[in-house]
Amino acid sequence: MTVLKPFRALLLLALLALPLVQTAVVHAVQPDEMLSDPTLEARARELSKHLRCLVCQNENIDDSNAALARDLRLLVRERLVAGDTDDEAVAYLVDRYGEFVLLQPTTRGWNWLLWAAGPILFVIALILAGAYLRGRSRAEASTEAGLSPEEEARLKRILDEHPSS
Repeated sequence: MTVLKPFRALLLLALLALPLVQTAVVHAVQPDEMLSDPTLEARARELSKHLRCLVCQNENIDDSNAALARDLRLLVRERLVAGDTDDEAVAYLVDRYGEFVLLQPTTRGWNWLLWAAGPILFVIALILAGAYLRGRSRAEASTEAGLSPEEEARLKRILDEHPSS
């Protein structure tokens, strides 16, 4: 029973800390960044979910506390207030920062090669593995032929010359 007490305390601490961790992500967008128009703010939030923080790299700009993420959030809102459509606002950021700013890059241009590389290499690996296994199954089993009579006579002479101690 005494072993479970530290485990229970650790579990309780983790459960108490969970809401704190969750709220840290929720408060990345500051109140002074939000637009007064709820429709534009909702559009900005939706766009921000698909844009990469260039500092954090695997976090969207809505969840990131980095200064550059804040600048990107403000830039998205500025473009929406200027009357850009969602696609135009994203295109503006892609023109300025490159496709790396998108959390899910497009499959146009040479990017299709990156998207297809994994499945293509997997198929090639399956083909090579199949060819290897097929070749091994068709290979003749190695058999030991044993020593020829000449080799046996030579071995007997060597053993007779050098008796073991």
